[in-house]
Amino acid sequence: MYWTLELASYLEDAPWPATKDELIDFGIRSGAPLEVVENLQELEDDGQPYENIEEIWPDYPSKDDFFFNEDEY
Repeated sequence: MYWTLELASYLEDAPWPATKDELIDFGIRSGAPLEVVENLQELEDDGQPYENIEEIWPDYPSKDDFFFNEDEY
């Protein structure tokens, strides 16, 4: 399983919190690439919903990770 920013971006609008099956269904319905669906199928399924993308990919960059001054734009 591997994640990139491009692949993870397909889950930004997912209905969080969501179970593994709900995320797979969302990925298929939203037209996400096959790699996204395959990655979701490899997730552990303990029956508990995932609260956000960070629980799936802990290294997912947050808004704080980007170094720019929003006041300038």
